Amino acid sequence: MRQSAARVAAQAADGFRDEEGFTTIGVVLALLIALSLLFSAAQVQRINSVAAEVQDVADAAALAAQNEVAEFMIVVRVCDAVALTMTLTGLVTTGLGVAALCTPYTAGASPGLLRAGKQILDARDAFSDKASKGLTALQSALPFLSAANAAAIAQANNGPDGGSSYLALALPFPADAEPIDAGSSGGAQDMADAADGQADEIRQAAERAEELAQESAAVKERAFRHDCGNAPGHCMYERADTLAGLGALDNPLYRSVDTWSFSVALRRAQAYYAQRIAIERPEGSSIEEQARSALREKFYRYAARELSFGYVYDDGSTFDAYFPRLPRNTDDMRATTLYTNPAYPVSTDDEERGPVMHAWSGCPEATGELSWGSIARMEAEGMATCPACGFTAASLGKVAAASSSIDNGFEYHYAVVADAAEEYERARAELAPETQAVKDKAGGLLDWCADLIGEAADFRIDAAPPGNLGTIVFVVNLAEVPSSSGFANSFVDDAGVLGARAAISAATLVPDEADDQGNVISSLLDGLDDGIAAGFAGIVLDVWGGLLSVYSTGQEALGGAVSGALDFLPFAGASGLGTWVTGFFEDAIASVGLQPVKMDALKPALVNSAHVAQKDGSEFSARLVSVKRQVIAYPSASSDIFSSVVGAAETALTDRIAALSGGIEVADVELFSGGPAFTIRIALPAALTEGAERFIEDAADALRDLGATVTGVRVWE
Repeated sequence: MRQSAARVAAQAADGFRDEEGFTTIGVVLALLIALSLLFSAAQVQRINSVAAEVQDVADAAALAAQNEVAEFMIVVRVCDAVALTMTLTGLVTTGLGVAALCTPYTAGASPGLLRAGKQILDARDAFSDKASKGLTALQSALPFLSAANAAAIAQANNGPDGGSSYLALALPFPADAEPIDAGSSGGAQDMADAADGQADEIRQAAERAEELAQESAAVKERAFRHDCGNAPGHCMYERADTLAGLGALDNPLYRSVDTWSFSVALRRAQAYYAQRIAIERPEGSSIEEQARSALREKFYRYAARELSFGYVYDDGSTFDAYFPRLPRNTDDMRATTLYTNPAYPVSTDDEERGPVMHAWSGCPEATGELSWGSIARMEAEGMATCPACGFTAASLGKVAAASSSIDNGFEYHYAVVADAAEEYERARAELAPETQAVKDKAGGLLDWCADLIGEAADFRIDAAPPGNLGTIVFVVNLAEVPSSSGFANSFVDDAGVLGARAAISAATLVPDEADDQGNVISSLLDGLDDGIAAGFAGIVLDVWGGLLSVYSTGQEALGGAVSGALDFLPFAGASGLGTWVTGFFEDAIASVGLQPVKMDALKPALVNSAHVAQKDGSEFSARLVSVKRQVIAYPSASSDIFSSVVGAAETALTDRIAALSGGIEVADVELFSGGPAFTIRIALPAALTEGAERFIEDAADALRDLGATVTGVRVWE
């Protein structure tokens, strides 16, 4: 019996192999088994691939839903840019109006600039009020827009052959948001009102300052001409060169009054008289000439001593000068120490004549025992005149008389400069309070303006809309696909179908770096150049155009816009207030330190849905996270995989649909009366609004039905 069984086994084995290897039957069986395994693996892969398609659609729908949030944030940033730059433009324009008051040449532009500044700030408040309402309305529609966009993307993936029937439901996290408040310009209006109220006072003070400055400038010009401006004609410079041979170091030549000062004339006169003392010699050998030379030396020494007390102090705001006056005739001489100093020899040799005063000790008549006396004593005692030198009070008075009375004398031009210095000091003294009044009032307003610019930069339109943490999307494919569709073969059973498939996906926002060519406000003013008004309106629009760059470049754009506007206005004038106010305003603006705003656009990116839900912290999010965990841990026991979270979302979404037809007008922008205007409006595609409610309800029902298909339970709601 055992032999018989063994023989049978051996015979069976012989059917599969012989001494040379496998038989034909063995090869056939091996091939059939291999093909069966191959086609089975391929079928498994095909089924997995078909099932995975729903995840790809879910990912695309999540990105599409979150893209609506990204687009909304672009609108928010555009409104923020408009509100911020309108505030800055209103303040800068008002500041320019204040600055223009400081000179008569720009004062004519001030009323228009001040008026435009107030209009811009009013327009900013109107814009902000409407933007707050428009953005809040658009924000409330975001869940619907995201859901509708996700559903549209899902439908777009339905194939023409009926192999796919996708429905999607998008859930934003958080689902609700606080109303958006754009605020008001606040203190900017107060500053504009203050500027308007003080305008007349500043303008009048500036006009008076300009008159006094022109008067002082004319006086200074006259002094400059008589010091060196008339060269090579008669002037102090030319006389010092001709009469004293004074070198260039002590006798400089200035070509412009702008570089010249009164101190130049004073130093020149001081050097001149020191040189005249050093070179004084009689022009002849006669007694009369020797006497005149001696008297000239006395006059030069007196002049040098007096001029040593002279001074000039000028720091730009204060002028104080002392040019000692020199006697121009005998009467003038009697009022000086030349008249009272006992500097002249007195002889008493002739008892009949009595005491005689001489011009200098070298007089031939100055013999015997000499005493010293003054011209005042000579006239008081009625002394006899020396027959040799002929010395009298008039002798000394004549020394400067000739050179003081005609323009070929140094003293003539010195006297003009000394008179001019007194006039200049008076004019500057009257000018100072007027100038200071302008600086105090205008400077205070401009400082206030700079402070408000800094505060405006800190107040921004910002939003945390529904979906700012992310959006979770449920997608279901309701199409049933035969298991053998497109893959019929004899190795795999073709019975059954692939039923409904579902997937979940999530997306959030990440920054998309901006560049100079593409950012959230790069084309805001496109097309507004046509038909722009001239004059101050053009200045205002240039300022606004420049300030739009503040959003990206901060302080650089702010300073550039202000400098450009200041350069456009002709801040000229003798008072120097134009130079002061431009520098003051630019320095005040520079102190703001305005930082650029992050202008990167936002783009959606896929993330784990649990990450999105966990960030929200709401009851709904907690429920979703709990359901997801249950599905992962117990896939067959989760009866509420969709129904427990879908119902709440469906109600919230359908409530947002009303009042969306025709789009949402966020805000109107009109910079000032007669200026360019445009509207920020979000137009909603008809495909998203027409039948949208049914669209969302169908998706929710399909998701709940899918839960019933998996668990056998349809939860009633």
